[in-house]
Amino acid sequence: MTAASRACVLTISFALCAGPAEEDQRAAAVRRWTEGITDISGLSALTAFSKVPYDAQDLQSICSMKQTVVADALQASTDYLAHLKSAPETQRDYTEIMKLHHQLGQLAMYRGDVREAIVNFEAAYALAVKLKLPDFERSLVEKLAIAQLRRGEVENCMQHRNATSCILPISAEARHRLPDGSRAAIGLFRQALREDPANLPMRWLLNIAYMTLGEYPRQVPAEYLIPPAAFTSKVSVGRFPDVAAAAGLDTNNMAGGTIVEDFDGDGLLDIVTSTQDSCGSLQYRRSNGDGTYADRTKAAGLANQLGGLNLVSTDYNNDGWPDIFVLRGGWEFPMRKSLLRNDGNGTFTDVTREAGLAVPATASQTAAWADFDLDGNLDIFVGNEFSPSQLFRNKGDGTFEDVAAKAGVARTAFTKGAAWADYDNDGYPDLYVSNFGEANFLYHNNGDGTFSEVAGSLGVDKPLYSFPVWFMDYDNDGWQDLFVSGYVQSLADVARGYLGEEPKGETFKVYRNDKGKFIDVTKQVGMFRNALTMGCNFGDLDNDGYLDFYLGTGGPSYGALVPNLLFRNDNGRGFADVTFSAGVGHLQKGHGIAFADLDNDGDEDIFLHSGGAVPGDAYPNSLFANPGNANRWIEIRLTGVKTNRAAIGARFKVTLTDGREIHRVVTTGTSFGTSSLRQHIGLGKDGGIRTLEIYWPTSRTTQVFQNLQPNQAIAATEFAKTYRVAPRRRFELQATGKSKVQ
Repeated sequence: MTAASRACVLTISFALCAGPAEEDQRAAAVRRWTEGITDISGLSALTAFSKVPYDAQDLQSICSMKQTVVADALQASTDYLAHLKSAPETQRDYTEIMKLHHQLGQLAMYRGDVREAIVNFEAAYALAVKLKLPDFERSLVEKLAIAQLRRGEVENCMQHRNATSCILPISAEARHRLPDGSRAAIGLFRQALREDPANLPMRWLLNIAYMTLGEYPRQVPAEYLIPPAAFTSKVSVGRFPDVAAAAGLDTNNMAGGTIVEDFDGDGLLDIVTSTQDSCGSLQYRRSNGDGTYADRTKAAGLANQLGGLNLVSTDYNNDGWPDIFVLRGGWEFPMRKSLLRNDGNGTFTDVTREAGLAVPATASQTAAWADFDLDGNLDIFVGNEFSPSQLFRNKGDGTFEDVAAKAGVARTAFTKGAAWADYDNDGYPDLYVSNFGEANFLYHNNGDGTFSEVAGSLGVDKPLYSFPVWFMDYDNDGWQDLFVSGYVQSLADVARGYLGEEPKGETFKVYRNDKGKFIDVTKQVGMFRNALTMGCNFGDLDNDGYLDFYLGTGGPSYGALVPNLLFRNDNGRGFADVTFSAGVGHLQKGHGIAFADLDNDGDEDIFLHSGGAVPGDAYPNSLFANPGNANRWIEIRLTGVKTNRAAIGARFKVTLTDGREIHRVVTTGTSFGTSSLRQHIGLGKDGGIRTLEIYWPTSRTTQVFQNLQPNQAIAATEFAKTYRVAPRRRFELQATGKSKVQ
């Protein structure tokens, strides 16, 4: 796409170049999407100013276009306001002046100039009172309240940040040293609640504001109080301190993706992140092996890889080096993807065009790798937004061909997530596609290069407004269960959950796999709630052999201030919310998440990519260090020979000496967050391994190893008769200073 070929429109989300029917569809989706959350992000203020040409294949062109849009919107609004105010007082159009102040307030929030936003919102509010416009007046009270609360976050959680800042419930050390923002917000929230006592979003945020000042619960009016018991956990997996600052991982960024993987083959896990900021580059942090990380972005050749709402890793060319695939344009407009080949010498080369993945540019944020035809080469599905999805078959020579139409998966939807799994255990990977605003798809792999869509017949096509998705065998029965996150933006439903009330909108969905059929067990496992999930991933936090998961939450508005959530698996029976006991209930927007044993000490840590949809909503990332436990574990690293070298899709069955079975499949986790392909398996207190069975999908062979010792890392290669012990350089992540190597 050239600059002359298209002029696009940047809107509140779903941007771009849509016909009237698509615009109506998107507008309806936005109304549902933002239900219950006051729109204060600035995105909507850009709509009328954003018909700017750009080249979807040129990342710098996209950066320049966005900068131009914002500058044009600000200049045009400022100039028009000055023009209106220059008219004689008796001829001034005060309604338009009010709207322009509101628009300038939104633009200031977009940029992150909160004080300027407050000045304009206050001016608009004064005019709404003067003009006797009660609906607009009430809306501006809510926006002023949220802006003041954000002012408190900026002045404290960011400018005076510590490792506990903005983590719910707010601890004594995280209380705001500069109280004016939250104090002003409290007055405005109470004003809004006097007008509408049933306003649950305002009630929720009022309680948060009091927490930031250390005045919760005693100062919260009784009629608005959310009980303290709502912010406690009945179960504990220990306290996970945020050590990102000491490690050098607290990069400040907008929404983006995460990959944790050993990119340079030194046995240590590195971290790559992306950002939705189209002028911001990927960030590559190489592990120093002592709990700290070095910035290798420029040296690795990644400084010119701008933007990217999500990214995933794999070894697409079977050379033993993990590569990077960057997705761009999600919620916005078509942009090029990037396939970055790992050259094995600490650098990456952009091979997107020569690989056949550059054209057409699409708006996407989700992709998933699998060898769908079992030829030993990893293929990739790309879910697009209001354009046909793509399935790129790997031809084994470094190039790909789009076979989506021939395979039967080229449906057009607003796709937000995708995950592969062999749900019926027939040997072929199947594909689940999560859509926003319509039914989801489950494509059954027919084994002949084609797929049949079966979501409706199997009862797994809901929620209609969904986002991340993943498969994991949560009950260890050898069948992959399905998790789908609802994404109706209802802050009221979040508040209802903490008040012990049932949600009114769509909820999370958990479908238990019953030998290739699915049963909706959402309520039974404790997940009947609205979680506003954006990013997510899973792992075994306490090494008990059952998979737990962490959700990154939020929405574009600054008012979507909800905690990220951690759930512990209760022996396959259900999930307990351990967010508050673990200390990981971050209020900042959560996106790419990865589980990994970053310090090689035998337990999995959690990396959280934070940051929102607009430049002013950026926030530093977190690394939550696992406090450890007494349970045993084993780490398994696989190398395929006939199966793809990354061993994606390989299956494990671990049989313990007490007869219990633990089942795993090699994946990087979920549709928004990429964990390492190393498989960390908790073994519980006994931890004796009677047998380890590894099933290789392409060769359809099974390796069996007996009587393995726990608490070690092993490496196994397809067809080999024995495994080898993998070296591990262990160290300890610490909250301050450098870590001590052991």
